[in-house]
Amino acid sequence: MIKVTTVDNMRRSDARTIEGGVSGLELMRRAGQAMFGAVSWGERAAIVCGKGNNAGDGYVLAELLRQSGRDVTLVLLSASFSEDGRHYYEICEAAGIRTVMAAELETLKGRDNVVDCIYGTGFHGSVPPETARVIEMINGSGAMVVSADINSGMNGDSGRGETVVRSDLTAAIGTYKLGHFLNRARDVIAEKTALDIGIALADEPFGILEPEEERQAGPMKEGELREYGSGWILGLDGRVFCHSDRRQLEWLLTL
Repeated sequence: MIKVTTVDNMRRSDARTIEGGVSGLELMRRAGQAMFGAVSWGERAAIVCGKGNNAGDGYVLAELLRQSGRDVTLVLLSASFSEDGRHYYEICEAAGIRTVMAAELETLKGRDNVVDCIYGTGFHGSVPPETARVIEMINGSGAMVVSADINSGMNGDSGRGETVVRSDLTAAIGTYKLGHFLNRARDVIAEKTALDIGIALADEPFGILEPEEERQAGPMKEGELREYGSGWILGLDGRVFCHSDRRQLEWLLTL
């Protein structure tokens, strides 16, 4: 069974982990380190960063790529930083990693990898025009595109979005989010992996049945909800979701 959680549960779990003594800086370092180990990187990479903690993961990754001998460029949409993100950006700056503003670029072609660190799972609403332009540059780069946590422009719960990064690999930080499997996910995420960085979930996650488990459960129609074992299962977007609380599955139908 694949564990999947909501954006809110992940946010509260992250906060609880920090309250338990693991700093935000340490979680950011773990996320960047895990992304570095999850990909066979080429020689030239561009890491496109917004201004939140998702960008901070990218700064950690940039320094690791530099240390491994790769040619790395940071592409910033903003000169603003989260507190933890600024710490790792300053490390990149001190190491001499090249930084350019996204507004100065017309293309991201010529890189082996482009890393999407613009928005995290908390994104909702519409993408601003300049960010939409950068997302289209990422999609037209011809590079292997890696999205950190979730594809920028996509809602982390619903998987919906208008202008969305199309990734070859999406590296979910901690646990998969619902948006990795719903609505636009199958069209914009070629492959995905979940990177364990030591965050225990605060509340019960959803589950997605694996193929053998689906066979045992029997055929499910789209939107069908029924009891199964000690809980409930729901057929949705070609997957079978499960949870002990029927109301949680009914909520999925509203996304």
